[in-house]
Order: sequence, then structure tokens, then C-alpha cells
Amino acid sequence: MNTDVTAAAPANVPESFFGRVMDNIRGGNLGSWPVLIGLAVIVIFFSFKAENFLSPGNFSNILTQMAGTTLLAYGVVFVLLIGEIDLSISYISGIAGVVVGKLTIPDGNEVAGIVAIVVAVALCALIGAFQGSFVAFIGVPAFVVTLAGYQIWQGVIQKSIEAEGVIVIQDSTVNNTANYFFSERAGWIIAAVVCAVYAASVVSGVISHRRHGVAVRDAWLQFVKVAIVVAVTVAVVIVSNRDRGVPFVLVLMIAALLLLTFLAKRTTFGRHVYAVGGNAEAARRAGINVARVRIIVFMISGAMAGLGGVVLAARLNSVDLNAGGGTLLIDAIAAAVIGGTSLFGGRGEVRDALFGALVIATIANGLNTLNLTQGVIFMTTGGILLFAVTLDTLLRRRQRKAGR
Repeated sequence: MNTDVTAAAPANVPESFFGRVMDNIRGGNLGSWPVLIGLAVIVIFFSFKAENFLSPGNFSNILTQMAGTTLLAYGVVFVLLIGEIDLSISYISGIAGVVVGKLTIPDGNEVAGIVAIVVAVALCALIGAFQGSFVAFIGVPAFVVTLAGYQIWQGVIQKSIEAEGVIVIQDSTVNNTANYFFSERAGWIIAAVVCAVYAASVVSGVISHRRHGVAVRDAWLQFVKVAIVVAVTVAVVIVSNRDRGVPFVLVLMIAALLLLTFLAKRTTFGRHVYAVGGNAEAARRAGINVARVRIIVFMISGAMAGLGGVVLAARLNSVDLNAGGGTLLIDAIAAAVIGGTSLFGGRGEVRDALFGALVIATIANGLNTLNLTQGVIFMTTGGILLFAVTLDTLLRRRQRKAGR
């Protein structure tokens, strides 16, 4: 847990990298390794069982299929970090779809697509703040507030488009959020920018540590991380360019990931989020405005639900009475938890949502390729979610025994 107060390091912390890895494993701190290993096993399994599973076209399909869920799951991570839950995000995303659909109907009063998107995301952020206020100021449990929101926003969607039944989205800007693919040259430019930004963030972190007199252990590991990111980025661009090009939704997911990771890891607000999730009362006594943190977190959750809702609506080129329904809520929460974010607060990272969503999308895509029914997909996803929560519970127990 990150707080404004830095505790003294234990005297028995191993100096070597591998020694610290083993110490973390014994203490129950496995990081992202379980989900990454699981993802590798899943990919290897389907590569042998499902024809064309590793084809460039199917790779692009997985990315576009997971985009909406991933964006919602980014917001879920923040809510879980403070030890709360948001059950309304799926229908908040549906509200965003309705807003962009209504605002861009070509009836002479339509607004530009980008304006409609901004309005939709801002409205969803306000919905998040509204719900968060009940939690922060009145003390109503988030489960109850957001469960009520789940019903209310579903009703708003039904009432808003009951006359039309379906709103066809014709604005190209809105539709391109889910259906646009960059040219080969643009893909490489984007890859260069992503790699440069990540490398710069790593270097700035090292410089910041040294400026504040904090020893940087295993500096070589930072270069390894950069090398891995560069290798993965290059591989993604190569594979994508063999199909239709790098999808815009991938750039959107990565941009949101970088921005939210910076917010969580490099800002005072981010440290406060972890502090509130670790122990809200201790955070309050340390001078942290817990109510403010909670409201902003629910705003982030609402905004990301709104952005995800725009992508989901654009992918279908329409919004109907079922917008935000189905398994969207469960998939978004499952993505964050499967990725490694704790349901108990105080532990997790934004990237967990990306890894978890990738696991869910890969399983669904692979099972569909094998022509298996939705029932099998539901049972498989549910089983993995149960395993992830059980693992989280056991790891917390081990951490308590280890005094962490």
C-alpha cells in the first residue's frame, strides 16, 4: 500500500533480485504473474485446438471485442482499490451510447461526433459523482447505491429510446472509435510514440528516485522492462499490419492505461487511493480527505464506463433497449479481479484490467472458434473468476501471517 508516510524497510529484505522474488512469493505477493502464466497457457491450448486462432484477423477481432469491457474494467480497478464496488457501470455505459446516438441523429440539430462523445463521457462522470456522494457523505453502502443505479439507469435507457427501439449511429467519428484501423505507416509511428513514452516514464522514475536519495535496485531490470514493452509493441504492429492495421481501440486502451497508471502511481491522489483502500480510518487520521477520494474514484468509474459505452455502441453502429445489458457488468468486474486487483481494497494496478479482459476475450474467442455454446463460455469464465478470488483470499491470509 502506498501512503504519504514511508515505513522503514525491514532489515531482512533480500538484496538480490531473485531473493526478493522468492521473498514476495513466500509472502503471497505474486503480482501479475498468475494471470500472465494463465494467459500463456490459454493461448497455447487454443493455438493447437482452434484453427486460425493465431491468425492476424482473429488477433484484431480479440482486440476489438475486448475494448469496451477493458475500458469499463479500468474504472472498476479504482473502485476496488478503495474497497468499494460499482454495480451500475454497465448501464451507465448504456447511457453514454444513448447520448451519442441521440445527439448525432441527422435531423438538422445534430452535433459533431467528438462533441457528442465528450458530452456523454462528462455526463457519465457526473453520474459517478452523484452516486459517490451518497457513499462519501451519507454513508450508504456502495453496493446499495450502485445496485439502485443499476436499476435506475436501465430504466432511463428504456424510457429514452422506447419509441425508436433502436438508434442507428451514422456519425463517422463515433463509429470510428471502434471500427477504424490505422495505415501501416501510422501504426509504426504510434508504436514509436508508445515505446518512447514508456521509456521516458521509466527513466524519469529512476531519476526521481536518485534525486530523492532512494537507491535504485537492479537498474538492469528497468532496461529489461523497456525491452519487453518494445518487443511486444513491435510484434503487435507486425501482426496487425498483416490484417487491417492497428485498430484505433487498441490505441485508446493503451492511452487510457498510461494516463490512469500515471494517475494511480505518480500523483498524490493515487497514493491517497491506495491509502484509503488499505485503511480508510488511518487515512482520515493522516489528513486525507477520504470523502473527496471516494467521489473522484466514482467519477473515474463513471467516465470510463461512458467511454467504454461509446466504443460498444460504435462497434454495433447502433444503440437498442438492451444497451449495457448482458454479461457486460460481470465481465468488467471479472476482468479487474482475474487480472489481480483485490476485492478487499488496497492492492492492484490499472494494467490488471487489461490482462484480465484479455484472458476473458481470449477464452470467449477460442471457445467460439471451437463452436462451443455460450453456456460453456459462462461456466469457464465463472470458474476462472472463482479461482482468482480464492487465490486473492489465500494470498491475503499469507500476507497477514507474514506481517505485510
